[in-house]
Amino acid sequence: MKAIIIKETGGVENLHIVEIDKPKVNENEVLIETKAIGVNPVDYKVRANEDLLTAIYGEKRPAILGWDIAGVVVETGKNVSKFSKGDRVFGMVNFVGAGNTYAEFVAAPENHLAKIPDTISFQDAAASTLAALTALQVLQGNIGKNDKVLIHAGSGGVGHFAIQIAKNLGAYVISTSSAKNKHFIKTLGADEHIDYHKTAFQNVLNDLDFVFDMFNGEILLNSIKVTKPGGKIISIPTPEFSEEAQNMANQKEIDLAFHMVQSSGEGMDTIAKLLENGEINPHVSKLFSFEEMAEAHKYLESGRTVGKVVLQI
Repeated sequence: MKAIIIKETGGVENLHIVEIDKPKVNENEVLIETKAIGVNPVDYKVRANEDLLTAIYGEKRPAILGWDIAGVVVETGKNVSKFSKGDRVFGMVNFVGAGNTYAEFVAAPENHLAKIPDTISFQDAAASTLAALTALQVLQGNIGKNDKVLIHAGSGGVGHFAIQIAKNLGAYVISTSSAKNKHFIKTLGADEHIDYHKTAFQNVLNDLDFVFDMFNGEILLNSIKVTKPGGKIISIPTPEFSEEAQNMANQKEIDLAFHMVQSSGEGMDTIAKLLENGEINPHVSKLFSFEEMAEAHKYLESGRTVGKVVLQI
C-alpha cells in the first residue's frame, strides 16, 4: 500500500510517498481502506518540530502522521463487535501515542470510531473528526442554555464546529474572525461577530460565562478580563499558562483549564448524530489528492483556511 512517511522534521519536502505492507489488526481493531483524510494544524506542527515529533512518536522513524480518517472496514479483529466488513466509518485515531492515517489502509481501535451516516460523504466525515471532537469535548458539559459564550477564531477548523455545537447546546454565541469571514460566521449561527482587525474584543464584551481560547498569550489575558467571576475558560494551544494569567484567573475565581482532545468512539457517535440531523455541517475549504499532501500542508500553514482541509483517495 501507499503511505506518506517522515524520517526527519522540517519542510514539506520531508513528506515521502512510499510502498509499505498493510498493517495487521489486533483483536480490538479494524482495518480501514482509507477514502478521505482530514489535515489539521497539529500535522504540520509535528512535521516541523523535532521535540513535538519525538514527544508523540518516540524515537521510531520513519513515522506516519495523521489522525483523521474516513473509510470502509475491510477486516475486523476477533473481539470487534461494533463494526462489520463493509461499514463506512470515521474517527480520530490513536491521538497521543501516534497517529497513522496518512496511508491507504489504517488499523484503528474500534473504540475510536463511529459509523458514517448514510447521507454524509467520506470527505465531510473526514472533516468532522479531530476538530469536531475537540469542540464537542470542550463545550459539552461546560456550557448551557443562554450562557454567553465567546469562541475565538470561529472560521477555523475547530472554531466553525464550536459555534454550531454551542448553538445546539442553547448558548448565546459571540465569535471573532476577520471581516471577510463575517458572513460565514453568521451562517454558522453566531449571534454576534467581532472583526478582530478593527475591534478589540475586550473593549466591547463583558460578563462572559465561557471562553473557548485558541491562542493563549495576550488573547487569553484579555479573555480573562471579560469573563465574569466564577466563569470558565478552556484553552487548547498549550497546557502552560503564564503566572499573570493564572493569577488573574484565580483573583476572579475563573476556572482556567487546558484541554487536549482524546480519541473517543462515544464522542464520534455524538458527532455522527449531529451530522445526520443537520445540526452541524462541516465546511471543507479545499480538497487535495493523496499525492498532494505537501500542498495541503502548505495551504493549511498559510493561515487562509476557512473550515477544514481534506485529502481524498
